[in-house]
Amino acid sequence: MSRGIYTFVLVASRNMKWMLTIALVLSGVTYYPAKVTAQTKQPATKQPVQPTKGKTSPQGRNSRPVFVLPKTPARLSPISGRRTGMGSRDNCPAVTTALTALVPLREEQKLSKTDKPISAIVGGLTTSQRPTFWFYVPYTQELTTSAEFVLQDSAENDIYRNAIALPPKPGIISVSLPSNTSLQVGKTYHWYLKVPCNQQQTASVPIYVEGDIQRVNLDSRMMQQLETAVNPQQKVAIYAQEGIWFDSLTMLAQMRQNNPHDASVAEDWQSLLRSVNLDNVATAPLVK
Repeated sequence: MSRGIYTFVLVASRNMKWMLTIALVLSGVTYYPAKVTAQTKQPATKQPVQPTKGKTSPQGRNSRPVFVLPKTPARLSPISGRRTGMGSRDNCPAVTTALTALVPLREEQKLSKTDKPISAIVGGLTTSQRPTFWFYVPYTQELTTSAEFVLQDSAENDIYRNAIALPPKPGIISVSLPSNTSLQVGKTYHWYLKVPCNQQQTASVPIYVEGDIQRVNLDSRMMQQLETAVNPQQKVAIYAQEGIWFDSLTMLAQMRQNNPHDASVAEDWQSLLRSVNLDNVATAPLVK
């Protein structure tokens, strides 16, 4: 091989090495950022679903209890119940808000659109053997008299009768059944609360309210709902949604008595009463 050809081959060989080296360097530069990008890219994360505002489900904590009327319970008689007493009678003083039973009122079918209801169902359901009854009483101890509570069975036999002391100031009172009196499942009972303002006259007609109460059993679906409720206020909402009036009201009244300054409980109480058109006593105090 001549010296000129040898020199040409040597130079070409060196140039190829440099070109190969440059190609490898450029290849590393273009590959490295892609690799870094692949390593630092984070997988997409699923954002938590935000709760929908304004839900009224009993399971929702932000919901307030609203009573839903159940199917019409059995009636003891066609006589209409009475949720509010008359304003004044037989020396009873005039009051701004009448004697009121804290129970739902359901107007029965009218004869025509212009007619008044022919009767009304006053009362509700309970699951308790010995439910508690609640009344707004505008009359106080100054009357020097007492109210009378009467509970009767379907044959109009008294199963409980007792004098009830009037409160020291107008407000909501409770009447509980004693240990020797209990309601049977499936039976409907009739109750009265009477306030005789004139004890001097034996024929005096008292101011009174009256209605029905029926004891029922919980079904498995409702029992499961109550078991999964996370707090008592949710249970109140469940009872109200299912039409169990006396249980929902009594649970809420007990929470008001135990937590008199709890604004949330007070709002629940007002919501429940207003859902059955008892706005006029929704803010009345509970008195012993």
